[in-house]
Amino acid sequence: MTKLKVKKGNPFALFPLLVFVLLFIGTGIFTKDFSNMPLNVAILIAATIALMMNRKETLSSKVETFTRGAGHPNIILMAIIFILAGAFSAVASGMGAVESTVNLGLSLLPTNLLMVGLFIIGCFISISMGTSMGTVVALAPIGIGIASQTGIPLPLAMATVIGGAMFGDNLSMISDTTIAAVRTQNVKMKDKFKVNFLIVLPGAIITALILGVITQGNTATMSGDYQYNLLKILPYIAVFVAALLGAHVLVVLVGGTIFAGIIGMIDGSYSFGVFLQTVAKGIISMEDLAIIAILIGGVVEIIKHNGGIDYLLYVIMGKIKSKKGAEFGIAGLVSMTNIATANNTISIIIAGPLAKSIADEYDIDPRKSASLLDMFASSWQGILPYGAQMLAAAGLAAISPVSIIPYSFYPVLIGICGAVAILIGYPKFRQKDHEVKTDVTSTVEKN
Repeated sequence: MTKLKVKKGNPFALFPLLVFVLLFIGTGIFTKDFSNMPLNVAILIAATIALMMNRKETLSSKVETFTRGAGHPNIILMAIIFILAGAFSAVASGMGAVESTVNLGLSLLPTNLLMVGLFIIGCFISISMGTSMGTVVALAPIGIGIASQTGIPLPLAMATVIGGAMFGDNLSMISDTTIAAVRTQNVKMKDKFKVNFLIVLPGAIITALILGVITQGNTATMSGDYQYNLLKILPYIAVFVAALLGAHVLVVLVGGTIFAGIIGMIDGSYSFGVFLQTVAKGIISMEDLAIIAILIGGVVEIIKHNGGIDYLLYVIMGKIKSKKGAEFGIAGLVSMTNIATANNTISIIIAGPLAKSIADEYDIDPRKSASLLDMFASSWQGILPYGAQMLAAAGLAAISPVSIIPYSFYPVLIGICGAVAILIGYPKFRQKDHEVKTDVTSTVEKN
């Protein structure tokens, strides 16, 4: 491979991104609450600063650069997917799909493997719902109840819930992190899923084994009548299967939303009017993330235009000596971004374009680069004591988020599995297959 020459770039062009990070982290440290600085406000301030830089250009020229980045086809499609995912999640949840899924799992829980069962239920729910936060909110009260009836530490129960939640956040076809990863790397969701799943599966199995060993002898009788309706679970299964079969993500989400709505109207959960209102609420719930993605796209385009991306590439490429080093560079890049923002989706959106440049330079398969982005972002997100998932679980259990960290087996194992996959060059890709996929992607983009 002939190494491409990379311009030295301009480090000062990164100033807006530095402001964004300092605003978010600084406010969190100062107020001891990382939710006090809304991400949309922080990125809006960063965007304003970006537009004030480079006095050699007119404001109109800089605005044109900003809107070109904000309106990039990948960014706009990502925003559309986000709001459609919100619509599906809201409709499925509103007609009882979440409750039925949780209750089905609880009814099957073996009394001597409660934590293992809770982890597996969390994995299934999160990969079905595509949201780690929704999984935490749904399962945390159950984990608290199990801990209160056994000798199992409450922090262990909450860490188990978070671990299961991060499994699906990393793998689900409708997870915003997966959407961000595949769009920034120009790869199909089902292809990324297959690669990503093979890498993290050992981590999930080891987590289940660890939970089984350390909670051996802890039993409890789960009281209550856990009613479920298999019909209500079908939308999750349909979306999962359709995505695996290669259906376009827009078709999957729109079809899943309509399917869930039809089931809801059949069983009386919805009237047609309530169904439409629920769709609207789901869209609204994801509007903020869509707007943030658009603003970040604009800021990154200005940073790129001013030489900031070239500078990062210059620094990273200078330290990378091999393909494995490049993969570790992608992992480190998204890890640092996630630690700074405490949001795995935003960290992937920020790091994604740079990761794509590194992957192209070192001939890293886009399925692998997308998986690395998602895995390492999800790993850190499940460990950070100021991450939303950790704060939600700790708040519901009335414990310190720091007390959960020692039991965060699965998030740590995601990172370990990712590092091992880099070191051993796993999985192996057929070069011919990769070239065909690249050609197809390029043709689609040109059209």
